[in-house]
Amino acid sequence: MNRNVKQILTQAKTQNRTILNYKESRKIMELTSIPLNKMELAKGLEESLLKANEIGFPIVLKIVSEDVVHKSDAGGVKIGINSNSELETAYNEMMLSIKEFYPEAQIDGVSIEEMVEGVELLIGTNTDEQFGKMIAFGVGGIFVEVYKDISFRLIPVYEEDIKEMISEIKGNKILEGFRGMPAVNKEELISLMLRISKLIEENPTIKELDLNPVVATEDGLKAIDARIILE
Repeated sequence: MNRNVKQILTQAKTQNRTILNYKESRKIMELTSIPLNKMELAKGLEESLLKANEIGFPIVLKIVSEDVVHKSDAGGVKIGINSNSELETAYNEMMLSIKEFYPEAQIDGVSIEEMVEGVELLIGTNTDEQFGKMIAFGVGGIFVEVYKDISFRLIPVYEEDIKEMISEIKGNKILEGFRGMPAVNKEELISLMLRISKLIEENPTIKELDLNPVVATEDGLKAIDARIILE
């Protein structure tokens, strides 16, 4: 059991919080050896420009606020930013949009993230009142609610379980390198899902965990967004 993970979860509980912030969720993924895209937090436009040049364009800009639940719908995500001038425009547009959708939101800053392209997958967990902890796998990205192409298993899962989950989704052909997209490294995918299963097994106080998307590139898998909700 990872004591550092337990410490983050305990701290949130003592503060009567059930939703981990973006930084905490990513830290737990790091401690679980889940590969992540590069990310830096910034407080304002000037710091955003500095961090973007450190990471290197193209980048993705995301709002950081516990009050903004649906970031994309509120204009809180800007992708494919290729220069300082584009970043400045995107930043200003984002702040205006967030103020319109969530006028009372507490804005903690923005995240400047490496833009990663490839096959978008979903890996998540939830807690069913009757059956307990479950893990989900399927097609990810912004269309996850449209396709609803997801397979479930009870936690803990083992290698054979995950292989069955992969074969069960309708979009499994996408994993083979469909239309020039990179093929998904299934061994790496299985290993990642085993680590997620173990994380939940060791920390049952986690009610939901959402990694969407996990992007499969030619260099391997990278989780782009992490969200953790506690019991």
